[in-house]
Amino acid sequence: MSLPDERKEMTEPMWSQRCYPLDWLRVLTILTVFVFHSGRFFDQTDWNVKSAAVYPGVQAWTQFLSSWLMPIIFVISGASLFYAIGKAGALAFVRDKVFRLLIPFLVGVFTHIALQVYLERIPHHQFSGSFFAFYPHYFDGMYGYGGNFAWMGLHLWYLLALFVFSLAVFPLLHLLKGPAASLLDKIGNFLALPGLIFLLMAPVLWLAVALNPQSFLGDSRSGGWPLPIYLLYLIYGFVIFSNASLREQIRKMRIVYLVGAFVASAVMFRQYDYVAPPRETLSFLYFASLRIVSAWCWILTFIGFALQWLNTNNAFLKYANQAVLPFYIVHQTVLVLFGYLILPWQAPDLVKWFLIAAGAFAVSLGLYEFAVRRFDILRILFGMKTIAQPRQQ
Repeated sequence: MSLPDERKEMTEPMWSQRCYPLDWLRVLTILTVFVFHSGRFFDQTDWNVKSAAVYPGVQAWTQFLSSWLMPIIFVISGASLFYAIGKAGALAFVRDKVFRLLIPFLVGVFTHIALQVYLERIPHHQFSGSFFAFYPHYFDGMYGYGGNFAWMGLHLWYLLALFVFSLAVFPLLHLLKGPAASLLDKIGNFLALPGLIFLLMAPVLWLAVALNPQSFLGDSRSGGWPLPIYLLYLIYGFVIFSNASLREQIRKMRIVYLVGAFVASAVMFRQYDYVAPPRETLSFLYFASLRIVSAWCWILTFIGFALQWLNTNNAFLKYANQAVLPFYIVHQTVLVLFGYLILPWQAPDLVKWFLIAAGAFAVSLGLYEFAVRRFDILRILFGMKTIAQPRQQ
């Protein structure tokens, strides 16, 4: 079965069309990020604000989501680059990334990210006083190294990484979409052959094993994986969405990928509980291979089902696709604030989680709807285009 957008490729360039499955994937993954962060209060690893009671089941859920969530987000970002590159020149591309990614990142680092750090310091008895009294101390040292200044933006690290990666790979991707388009097509057709798409996991495994986890590049605290691995996923997303045959093969094989994802994840839980063994052992290589295959199977599953069932547009998607970046930018700060206020209550933890998640979702969406969306200055600061003015007759 051919998808409607695949048929149109016979008469017009693919990148001139709107890819609705990609839009749906973007919206649904950011909603999953919200769910992921809403559970961080109750897992067993450190976070900004924690519940007095933590749960192994929530930790397993956190570990499961972190194995594929940021990788698929970078795959989606790479696919978006395919549709963006070629619409304008290099300077226009850089300008778009500055306004779309860098400005929101910098605004966040110097505003509401400071509130997250403040809310983390208070319960740990590392500061007492108001947020405005804390703000000058926000610039005392580097966060993660005994200080406060969150130069990486906490959850906004993704915007900075995507900005740097996009500029770094632009010459290569521009070449592949232009003069070397035939090479890109051959790569896509090759990967569309049965099973060969799993060859893309070899470089991921090599980096996962070779990178020193104590180094900056090997540090996996950013979403569960070392940063260079996200660059690979970015390129993979570009390649997948450049080739109709490859996308069609992923769509057809979605059930196979789903079975593989369940099997690999089940083995991970049964043998390792998603906890890595010592790196110096052969068991770590097996663990890393399982984790990478599991993540890749989930990613291909979600892409395949999106291509099959989500090739449609509606009012919700139009609205959500506009809201997704501002929502992402503010959601964690709002969650941390609600957690700070609600966790001390005398109530069941499930009730606390529901109140935190529901309240933070409503406030985050409300900030977009009633503030960011309606004022051009806020739209610019949150990575959106200004409101189009009607043309004078």
